[in-house]
Amino acid sequence: MEQTTGLRQLKINCRAKIRQVTAQGELGRRIRDMGLVPDTEIQVIGKAPLRDPVAIRLRDFTLTLRNNEADHITVTVLECADV
Repeated sequence: MEQTTGLRQLKINCRAKIRQVTAQGELGRRIRDMGLVPDTEIQVIGKAPLRDPVAIRLRDFTLTLRNNEADHITVTVLECADV
């Protein structure tokens, strides 16, 4: 069964595929310009101690997103490795 959640809720070492970006305007354009578009695979590689920002790996580079940016991205969970 396919599990859909927000990027912010993913745990470290979870892989997921971007399903939807709901941000509009300048924020939406900036998120898409960073390569965060539907069908892109990502992996959460870390979170700051207060869980903001979140570090993700996609297309051979690492990117950090603030929680208010990650809240606009819906993902489908592919796999979560135990830590």
